[in-house]
Amino acid sequence: MKIAFLSFYSGEVYRGVETFVHELGNRLVKMGHEVVIYQNGPQLKGAKYRAATMGLKIDYKRPNTYVSFINYYGRRVGSFTVKVLKEIDKDTDIIFPTNGQWQALLCRLWAKVHKAKVVISGQSGPGLDDRINLWTFPDRFVALTSHQRNWAKRANPFVRIEKIPNGVDLTKFNAKVKPISLDLPRPVILSVAAFDFWKRLDLAIKAVSHLEGASLLLIGKGAREKKLRKLGEKLLPKRFKILSFPHDQMPGVYTAADIFTYPTSAWESFGIVLAEAMASGLPVVATNDPIRKEIIGRAGALVNPKDTAAYSIALENALKLKWGKRPLNQAKKFDWDKIAVKYEKLFLELVK
Repeated sequence: MKIAFLSFYSGEVYRGVETFVHELGNRLVKMGHEVVIYQNGPQLKGAKYRAATMGLKIDYKRPNTYVSFINYYGRRVGSFTVKVLKEIDKDTDIIFPTNGQWQALLCRLWAKVHKAKVVISGQSGPGLDDRINLWTFPDRFVALTSHQRNWAKRANPFVRIEKIPNGVDLTKFNAKVKPISLDLPRPVILSVAAFDFWKRLDLAIKAVSHLEGASLLLIGKGAREKKLRKLGEKLLPKRFKILSFPHDQMPGVYTAADIFTYPTSAWESFGIVLAEAMASGLPVVATNDPIRKEIIGRAGALVNPKDTAAYSIALENALKLKWGKRPLNQAKKFDWDKIAVKYEKLFLELVK
């Protein structure tokens, strides 16, 4: 099969969507398929697929207004997609847009003309972006959890829905990885996320500030970094850090921590960092919502992070408990190798 992924930010940032296309693309190549990932940045280290770099200029300092189709990043994605669709092989079997809105719509039109199949995964989460994706009528919409599958069926009952989660590479992320050195008091509570408002990392800072002696390490980048740094240094003097690492160094970051926390908004579609943390042996304290509940299982605790007192108690209890193999056993459900097999089966069904 010829499979084309469109991943605008790949090669420039490395978040959930970019991890998804990189890991899945590599495994599909290993299975014998021809995979091209059309991206804006250069080819990633370790890529086995062909990366086609578009090289559009992006001003990452521009704020995102979250207005569908006409905001700055939406327009950039649209321009990127037009450029890709002029270059993409006309005999491509599967086209897989990952950035939504203009990209989903334009890929649907291209596929109609060239008799290709369109697959979209719900990386945006239940909300407007994935509702738009569903109403472009892809040949399959892939929900990442049971909760999202049920939501998608209600959002557009005329589109066929599959459930395939995101994953983790258990050979890279595991408890045997040598930890990086951290100049922070123990215990260390870790959170890995883009510094966007909906990740709600300020709630983690406030909760950890109620724990005597515990440190908080935030890993990431984003528009809210200055605000988070100011709040962390105020509430957690000498026990707070913001750092950033390339993805290939992240396994050692997880093993340097004692527990992982993720106070994200309830509509986030998944959170690959949750699977990476659990694979590294870390218990998780995260938002009490159906999506996080399905991902975490018995490998952590769920809480309303807006309730600072309850959140801090949940973190304290997680630090005290002996979790054993529960985080790893839960992470094994999200092995990328197993997930790639499910995607291959889906693609073969569509093109037969």
